[in-house]
Amino acid sequence: MTEARTDGVEACGTTSAAGAGCGGAPGEDPDSLSCLMAQAALGHRVLLAALLAEIGLYPGQDRVLNALWANGPMSQNRLAAAVGIDMSTMTKSLQRLERSGFVSRAPSPRNRRISVVSTTPKGDTLRAEVRRVEEELHRRLSDGLTPEQVETLRSLLGVVRRNVCRETAPSPLPAAELPGTGLREADPPATAAASR
Repeated sequence: MTEARTDGVEACGTTSAAGAGCGGAPGEDPDSLSCLMAQAALGHRVLLAALLAEIGLYPGQDRVLNALWANGPMSQNRLAAAVGIDMSTMTKSLQRLERSGFVSRAPSPRNRRISVVSTTPKGDTLRAEVRRVEEELHRRLSDGLTPEQVETLRSLLGVVRRNVCRETAPSPLPAAELPGTGLREADPPATAAASR
C-alpha cells in the first residue's frame, strides 16, 4: 500500500502547515484552476497507486498491459509510443513487469535489434483485476456526481488536455494521433512520473 503523504503533502494537495493551500505557497488561492488541477492529479495518482499495489502493479504498468492486451505483441518502441512515455521510462517499467513474470521480451524474428514485448499467461491473469481497479477508481473519482456531471467533467477535461497538449507541442506540424493516448506523434511524451 502506498503512503498517503509525499514530501509533506497529502494526497489532496494540502499541507499541515498551510491548511488547504496548493503546495503551501503564501497567498495562493486553493480554489484556483491550477491548484485544483494539481491537487486532483496528485490525489488520482496516490489513489491509483494504492489500488494497483493491491494487485502487485505500479502506476503506468496497467497502461502498458492494456496496450499489449489491446494490440497484441508490440515492439518496445511502438509500445512506448502507444502508451505515450519515453523509452527510458518504458525500459524501467518493462524490467519490473518482466521480473514479476507479467511480460516477456524477445528479439523480433525480422530484425533482431528490435525487442518485441508480449504478456505472459501470468500477466494475462491480471486482466480482470486491472479492469476491477479501473472500475473502482472510476467509482471513487465520480462519487457524488450524477452521470450527466461525469460526462460534463469528461468533456471539460478533454478540452483541458487538448489545450495542454497544444501548449507543450514542440512544433505546429500536423501529426497522427497515437491510438488510445490523445497524444500526437509530434507531442512530447506524457510526464515520465505519471507512468512510473
